[in-house]
Amino acid sequence: MQLHTRSAGSGLPVVLLHAFPLSSAMWLAQREGLAATCRVITPDLRGFGGSRLPEEEPSLDLMADDVAELLDREGIERAVIGGQSMGGYVTMAFCRRHPDRVLGVVLADTKASADQEAARDNRERIARAVLDSGPEVLIQEVLPALTGTTTKQRRAMVHGRVRELVRSAPPGAVAWAQRAMAARPDSFDTLAALKVPVLVIVGEEDELSPVADAEAMARAVPEGSSLTVIEKAGHLSAVEQPEAFNAAVARFVRELASHP
Repeated sequence: MQLHTRSAGSGLPVVLLHAFPLSSAMWLAQREGLAATCRVITPDLRGFGGSRLPEEEPSLDLMADDVAELLDREGIERAVIGGQSMGGYVTMAFCRRHPDRVLGVVLADTKASADQEAARDNRERIARAVLDSGPEVLIQEVLPALTGTTTKQRRAMVHGRVRELVRSAPPGAVAWAQRAMAARPDSFDTLAALKVPVLVIVGEEDELSPVADAEAMARAVPEGSSLTVIEKAGHLSAVEQPEAFNAAVARFVRELASHP
């Protein structure tokens, strides 16, 4: 399984995994803004963007193993692994399956808890609707929660860009990813077992994975973590407030590089 990947910069490798139902296109401002600090690697997770969707049962573990294969292909032994939203779920799966390959962890606008039954049922409903009728259900039900109130009111271009990324998501990948996320386990034990630094980022206006979820993840990490709350940003803090997001990641990476 070869993931289509966009990369920029040099130095410490930092893998950033995209949110649902977007692609690595969401990380444009990170590739541009962090390239002077580190080597930014942004794959399209399976089925999204330029990556194909093999016929396998939906699983975040498979998505995490795809990332490990990407590191092998790039000749990278260890990297900072990070993700936003769904990308955060894949990051935690990666930490569970490949802990020896993790230099540091970035968890943005995500949560360590598993889905409750109602949330799992809702994911299945959306998966079926997308396969039956296309992306309109995503525009109606998923898009509104992806950006914060400030972005909707003041950043029409940003909200419009997110809308187009959502609209272009392949139905098969959307359904597969929804089912993979619905089946994910609770990851608090995974966080408690980490032996590397962790940066937790959350948009102040995130309603899907609110500040309380970010605080819970930060508390679960034994080796110390830092929590950055980004003002005037919702669930896609990296897209809504890229300068603040990049500044937090750059600080984290520089700190890691200074204490190898």
